[in-house]
Amino acid sequence: MLWNSFHSNNGDGTAPTRLAYAWHMADYTYVEVESNPNSAMSASQVFHNIDSPFRVVQVRIFEGEPGGQLCAIVGWSSENGGTAVAAHAVHIEDSSQGQAFLIYGGDWGVRLRPAEDKDAWAHENGSQWGEPYLVLADAEDIVSA
Repeated sequence: MLWNSFHSNNGDGTAPTRLAYAWHMADYTYVEVESNPNSAMSASQVFHNIDSPFRVVQVRIFEGEPGGQLCAIVGWSSENGGTAVAAHAVHIEDSSQGQAFLIYGGDWGVRLRPAEDKDAWAHENGSQWGEPYLVLADAEDIVSA
């Protein structure tokens, strides 16, 4: 299998996104994130796409929050020791839920913070946290750009 790097200039002041993506397999998204300062967890997963990816700026997560917590989200790149890039979502087939939404970012995963937090993005900021990627069940929990 041939895997290529995908680069995009976001045009919004964030750094270009660098992802491992299988161009010759357009129906699949390949996420590979090694353990890094943003996320201690690593991931190497292939997901079957149902639709085209779209840009994401907020997600609702339910860890410890029965009603969910709205969070700002960016992709996180290794460039310059940690740089915000665009986060994206894609509707996928999921073996446990049937269908879901994959949320992915840069080569260091995604970075989240409470939606009301307006501090600068930084992996040293204790109110922010990183994940290699997210899988969300409902489109209602995603705010696109």
